[in-house]
Amino acid sequence: MEREVNYVTVSAKIPRRLKELLDKYGIKPGPIIRRALEEEVKKRVLAELEEKAREIFGKLSHISDEEVAFLVREDREKR
Repeated sequence: MEREVNYVTVSAKIPRRLKELLDKYGIKPGPIIRRALEEEVKKRVLAELEEKAREIFGKLSHISDEEVAFLVREDREKR
């Protein structure tokens, strides 16, 4: 099954000289902008996940290794 991709257009103002250089060197800005935006979003998502992991670790850090092992064994036995 093929996944349908919907696109939207975003725009940015850049200095005229930069646009002239893009044209001179035949650089298509779309793929570069898309890649940069994807990388920035990925970086932010990872930072958010790291923060959530720190919060969870803080809430669970009081549980001893022995208690974790007991809970894992207990869960396995229920299966």
